[in-house]
Amino acid sequence: MAFQEPSAPHGPATYRTPGESRSSWLALAQEIDPEVVRYFLVSARCGCFMQAARSLNIKATLLRKRLAQLEEHLRHSLFTYQGNGLVLSRDGLQLQAQWVALAHERRLPVVEQPLIRLAVAEPILHDILGRDLIALLRRNASVRLEIISLDSHLSLQAVDVDVVLWLSDSDGPVPGPSFVTEPPRSLARLEYLPHIAKRYSRLVTRPDSVEDLDDYMLVQWQPDAQVDALQPWNQVVQQRLAAVVQVHAYSLMLEMIRCGACIGLLPHYMSSFDRGLVALPGLLAESMQRQVWLAVNAQVQHGEAVQMIVELITSTFEGRREWFD
Repeated sequence: MAFQEPSAPHGPATYRTPGESRSSWLALAQEIDPEVVRYFLVSARCGCFMQAARSLNIKATLLRKRLAQLEEHLRHSLFTYQGNGLVLSRDGLQLQAQWVALAHERRLPVVEQPLIRLAVAEPILHDILGRDLIALLRRNASVRLEIISLDSHLSLQAVDVDVVLWLSDSDGPVPGPSFVTEPPRSLARLEYLPHIAKRYSRLVTRPDSVEDLDDYMLVQWQPDAQVDALQPWNQVVQQRLAAVVQVHAYSLMLEMIRCGACIGLLPHYMSSFDRGLVALPGLLAESMQRQVWLAVNAQVQHGEAVQMIVELITSTFEGRREWFD
């Protein structure tokens, strides 16, 4: 490898032979594969192999291998480290200037990425899918992704996207999206239970009946008030004449449970998502359940990119299967 580790005090030695002219190797560089040229220019711009690999949507090990092969082919060292930063060597700077000039001369186009539109029910996006979507963006900085949060059946009906992930109140996917989809698949069944923060309730004093809730503030995410499957809880909230707050932001409801000594209705997996929260089973006589559904637009134009998102979603749910069992 021509690359020097960060701890080395000096840059790597050049490969140039004594009789070699500076112009000859630069002329040789004009014949390099355009993909490798792009790898070099992005790495030079980012000053970090990891960030460059993210931008190029390739593995950092592959990027370093291709650039090492480039150095061997040109017989010149192109990168070095200064402290913890990656910089171009003197020859690397010359090569960058030449290739940037050629790129402007040839007007090389930017490789356009397909725009993928993903609509996700707000609780699923926040609790389950958000972290893996962030991880996807960390690995692939060139992706074009529009993420739409769904907070109700009305918002579900209003979108036309490539991939949709929603909650239904029954065993079937109805009501579903308004556009034509491939056959929907069920990913999980969610049971809903009141939750409280452990810090505000010792085990011996936690409420175990509806009457015990009189001593607590209740919080409700407003879109849940319209969900038929959650009516047992909604009726408790509606009967309150005091000590109740309704919010329109799902994340705010979670914070009020965590930090405001409130009790709120959440999916039963929440104690796995946040160890500081605990479910309160047995408060309500009736069970409250919903199902998570995934569907792909029947008229997608970028099947490979859409499949990448679908695989991410399904692997996320499989990886958290114990949350739903």
